[in-house]
Amino acid sequence: MAKVVTLGEIMLRLSSPNGKRFVQSDVLDVIYGGGEANVAISAANYGHEAIFVTKVPKHEIGQCAVNALRRYGVNTNYIARGGDRLGIYFLETGASMRPSKVIYDRAHSSIAEADPSDFDFDAIMEGAQWFHWSGITPAISDKSAELTRIACEAAKRHGVTVSVDLNFRKKLWTKEKAQSIMKPLMKYVDVCIGNEEDAELCLGFKPDADVQSGKTDAEGYKGIFKAMAKEFGFKYVISTLRESFSATHNGWKAMIYNGEEFYESKRYDINPIIDRVGGGDSFAGGIIHGLLTKPNQGAALEFAVAASALKHTIFGDFNLVSADEVETLAGGDASGRVQR
Repeated sequence: MAKVVTLGEIMLRLSSPNGKRFVQSDVLDVIYGGGEANVAISAANYGHEAIFVTKVPKHEIGQCAVNALRRYGVNTNYIARGGDRLGIYFLETGASMRPSKVIYDRAHSSIAEADPSDFDFDAIMEGAQWFHWSGITPAISDKSAELTRIACEAAKRHGVTVSVDLNFRKKLWTKEKAQSIMKPLMKYVDVCIGNEEDAELCLGFKPDADVQSGKTDAEGYKGIFKAMAKEFGFKYVISTLRESFSATHNGWKAMIYNGEEFYESKRYDINPIIDRVGGGDSFAGGIIHGLLTKPNQGAALEFAVAASALKHTIFGDFNLVSADEVETLAGGDASGRVQR
């Protein structure tokens, strides 16, 4: 299996239990997660050597975050220690027509103020096959954006495939700031993952598709995929296509383009959703595994879509499924019958 490196922030997640609103909750469930940490967990579950790079405070809460990664087999040897705090986010899980709600409390976190000197990216990238980051990391702070660029340069020096999940977060930056940072970083990227909103806000591309009404016809994406591949030199352009009927009922499929041909995955009807946080990260983890191990882009995409469909049924940020479980679903068994 491959050596897969991810860079980003792991946060303390405090979520209201049992579908309660924040104002009803006397206790909050504690869990850890974050975009690239979630991807590392998936890679480890599929048998890869998964390395997560971040900085956490040198106290017990920072150690709890590290322990959460170690529990599922992620290599934490390159996590720097220091700074004042671990980022926090609060999650109120929605239901039916009431959407989920996220409140961030992550300013001045350890990774937001980390210096390049905290990491030896040449050592980290040595022997790696894949490096993954998301648009959340450079959005955290200008220092994190610089850290992302330095990591990408090291990956290129070592011949590592680089993927990005565009992941625009309007609570972290504006589309103007996003494009000023993200566009120059695209020259390092081989595999670009993002939905229609991400592509528009991070890179300025808009597909011909009415996503709000659920009309995610793949034809509307073909022109934008070709234009993005041409402008930035991506080897693969990939988008998830989510139909949001309610907070607990989604349609889910994806499309991939390798510069020559398009492939559209089968569609999953996910109802009820247990926890959709980390759904996109589980897709990214699945596509990384798929492109590293599958014979063609179609097989890689089917693995990724099945993996992320399963994540919607799992509480927490992490996609705690094995490659065999994903293969079973991708192969057509969506019955949910008890495995005896």
